[in-house]
Amino acid sequence: MPTAWSFEMTHAPALLDVAALRQDFPLLTEPFKGRRLIYLDSAVSGLCPRSVVERMAHYQLREHTNVHRGVSTLSQEATDRYEEAREKVRSFLNARSTKEIIWTRGTTEAINLVAQSWGRANLQAGDEILLSAMEHHANIVPWQMLAAEKGATIRVIPMNDAGELILDGLDALLTPRTKLVGVVQVSNVLGTVNPVKALIQAAHAKGIPVLVDGAQAVPHLPVDVQDLDADFYVFSGHKLSGPTGIGVLYGKRELLEAMPPWHGGGSMILSVSWEKTTYIGLPGKFEAGTPNISGAIGLGAALDYLKALGLDRIAAHEAALLAYATERLEAIPGLRILGQAREKASVISFVLEGIHPHDVGSILDHEGIVVRAGHHCAQPVMQRLGVPATTRASFAYFNDTADVDALVAGILKVKEIFG
Repeated sequence: MPTAWSFEMTHAPALLDVAALRQDFPLLTEPFKGRRLIYLDSAVSGLCPRSVVERMAHYQLREHTNVHRGVSTLSQEATDRYEEAREKVRSFLNARSTKEIIWTRGTTEAINLVAQSWGRANLQAGDEILLSAMEHHANIVPWQMLAAEKGATIRVIPMNDAGELILDGLDALLTPRTKLVGVVQVSNVLGTVNPVKALIQAAHAKGIPVLVDGAQAVPHLPVDVQDLDADFYVFSGHKLSGPTGIGVLYGKRELLEAMPPWHGGGSMILSVSWEKTTYIGLPGKFEAGTPNISGAIGLGAALDYLKALGLDRIAAHEAALLAYATERLEAIPGLRILGQAREKASVISFVLEGIHPHDVGSILDHEGIVVRAGHHCAQPVMQRLGVPATTRASFAYFNDTADVDALVAGILKVKEIFG
C-alpha cells in the first residue's frame, strides 16, 4: 500500500470536526435523491463553503463596481478588496511580490498565457518542450499548438506502472534544445506527488525554466514557490474551495517583465494613441478588461477558510482517509487501484473487472455518491496504463470514513448488479 503524502510537523495536529465542517456546505446537509450526499469529486471541483459564497454575495450586493477605475469611494474600496485578495494569494504561495501574481480564469488560461506570451517570444524551430507522462490536457495541448506553430518538438518524461515518473534518464532528456519543462505537481488521475523541487533543480542546472501545474497540489499541501524555485506556477480557485472562473499565474518578476502582453484592451495601458500604445507594468500588463472581481475576492475568502482550518490538519486528515480508503478498496475482489506511488495525495482511481467505469459512476450516482468516471482530461495517462477510463474517488477535509464505507457499499452493489 502506498504511503500517503505527509510533511513534518512540530506537533500532532488536532483532528478535524467533520460533522461541524459539513454545516458549512448546504449540499452536504440537505437530502440528495432521498439520502445523504457523498461528495467524492473534489479533484474535479472542491465545494465552496458558505463563508466564500456569502463574501462574494456581499461584494455583489454592497460593494459592486469596477476596480482600478475612477475616484469614487466605492471604486476605491472595491479595488482595495480586490488587491487584498491578490496579497492573500501572494502569502499563500510565499511569492516575493504581488506583482508576480496574475489573475486568470483558471489553470488552463494561465498555461496558455505562458505559452502564447513567453513561448512565442522564446521558442523557435528545432527547440524542445519537456513534459511529464502524467500531464493534464491543459498542460499538453497549449504546448502542442505552439510547437506546431514554431516547428518545436514535445518530449516526455516517462512513468512506471506504479504511476511514478522515471527520472533515471532525466539528464539525457534535458538537452541544449530544451527550452521549457512543464510538470504537474500532483496527478489528477493517480494522486502521485511528483518531486518537482528536484526536477526544477535539474532543469535550472542547465538554465532551463520550469512551469509547475499546481491545480491538484494547492488543496492538499503547502506550496512555497521561492523554496521550489519555480519559474511559473499555476492553479485554479475552484480546486481549493473557491469559485470557478478565477485562477492564478505566478511568475518570477524578471520573466514576467520581459514577456509581451497576451490580451489587449483597457486596464493594461498607460497611454493609447493611433500611433502607439504604452503598457502598464506588472501585474496589470496581463489583465486586460474588467476582471472577475467577485471571483478574486471569493478566492481570497477560500484561502482564509483553509488557513483557519490549518493545512497541517487538512493534510493529516486526508492522509489517514487515503490510507483507510486504499485498504478497504484493495479488499474488494476484482477491483484494481491504478497508481500506487509512494507519495500520494487523497485521490484513488480504480477499475472493476468486466465493468465499464461509466457504469460504475452511474450506479454510484443513483446511490447518492458523486465520483468521476472517464479519462479525466488525461488520455495519455490512460494509454500508458492500458485502460480507456477509470472511476476516480477524491477526498477532501469534509469527508470521513463513513463516506469511504458508503463508497465500498456502493461498489459492492455495482458488482451485485453486474453479477
